[in-house]
Amino acid sequence: MAEKTLDKLFYDTLKDIYYAERKILKSLPKMARGTDSTELRAAFEKHHQETEGQIERLQMVFELFGKRAQGKTCDAIEGILSEGEEILDAFKGEPAVDAGLIASAQAVEHYEIARYGTLKRWAEVLGMPEIAKLLDQTLQEEIKTDADLTKLADKVANQTALKAA
Repeated sequence: MAEKTLDKLFYDTLKDIYYAERKILKSLPKMARGTDSTELRAAFEKHHQETEGQIERLQMVFELFGKRAQGKTCDAIEGILSEGEEILDAFKGEPAVDAGLIASAQAVEHYEIARYGTLKRWAEVLGMPEIAKLLDQTLQEEIKTDADLTKLADKVANQTALKAA
């Protein structure tokens, strides 16, 4: 039996985030349709395009790592996205829907930030600077998206949800 080493853990985690990104790509249009905010809809649409690029970048990482791009079921993202759908169903048309959508999107971003940060560090430890650079590019996009969502929440969504109370 082969030892379970850092390179195998890296590959396993890479498959996990690849699956997650593809699931996220499918969920973003539903989130965009669920908001009444033009700004939030635009943010979800922008992130949809970014996610397409992130998937392409992951495919490059797989190639550089010498493996075929494939995903493995990510229970964490399944749960986070399921909670987001529950919020959308429960609050659709209500004043707090956008605050809920932003919170759900940020849960996704925080998961991605954790994964990409770890993968980047492991790539560095494994002596794969080109892969680390690609992963860092995605990590920086996810950090920016999270910050942008916070700004949208502070600007309108949280106040709208609060006023209705």
